[in-house]
Amino acid sequence: MKPSAGYTNRPASDNPRDIEAWGLTEAARRLMLAAQTPENPEPLRQALSLNQRLWTIFQSSMAEEDCPLPKDLREKILVLSLIVDRQTFERLGDLDVTKLQQLIDINRNIAAGLSQRPDAAAAGLPAGMAASPAAPPRAPTMTPPANPGAQRPGMAPAGMTSGGAGKFNISI
Repeated sequence: MKPSAGYTNRPASDNPRDIEAWGLTEAARRLMLAAQTPENPEPLRQALSLNQRLWTIFQSSMAEEDCPLPKDLREKILVLSLIVDRQTFERLGDLDVTKLQQLIDINRNIAAGLSQRPDAAAAGLPAGMAASPAAPPRAPTMTPPANPGAQRPGMAPAGMTSGGAGKFNISI
């Protein structure tokens, strides 16, 4: 997936992991910006549509026969994409900016995982210590929701564990 020339903050790297991490971070950033203007639903619709398109690309990639990822990882990503689909369609239906945190957290957590360098992890080095021409994209920050107990517990699908506050850990 190549970033569009219309984006001003696209990654300098052509590494697919960097581009995917950037796309997820950008989608999370737009969701957070849309949450700041609840009186104007159009930015939220656009951010949700962008997020949906991005995750549809991931779904399509995971379903390809020549996908290089292990089958169990592809299945876990597909399960996660179903959670994203459900949450996105619910938010498109109610346009409730107070319920965006789970989508934002999923995008940010996956982006953070993609930003880790496999060669650094294998060598036991922190992610930022790997030799790479471009720094990994940084996930945007956001204050936690005012009422974290309002999130539905037990949302983690099989093969994943809930890290609390809408965060999921995928075991590989």
